[in-house]
Amino acid sequence: TRFSYMTDSTLVAYYAAVDAGDFDKAMSMLDPDVEFVMHLPATTNRGRGREGLRGYLTGRGDVVRAHVPLRVSLLDDVEFVHGAVVEDGIRTTGHFTAAVSKTDDGRISRYQVVFATDFALLP
Repeated sequence: TRFSYMTDSTLVAYYAAVDAGDFDKAMSMLDPDVEFVMHLPATTNRGRGREGLRGYLTGRGDVVRAHVPLRVSLLDDVEFVHGAVVEDGIRTTGHFTAAVSKTDDGRISRYQVVFATDFALLP
């Protein structure tokens, strides 16, 4: 099947945990010293460590949000995901392209994402 490799993706599992509000599970997928950068329409958020990323996630407010993967690519210790962000189950607010590198034990050590409200990689 087209997306059978999604079940092997740490990044897809991370987004599923975040979308479910299970931040403990999401944080367990990260190296304790994870480095991250998120390029958002209004700002760029950079940080280091699980608590920095948890702080960002908990500060977003109570929006019902889902990261819907459209393409996933895995190669050795690097993963890429491109997808849509859907709020309240009906409204696509934009598209994201994310990449991570992973440690030898499979945790996310570096995370970079670009979110755009006005551009989708796939037509």
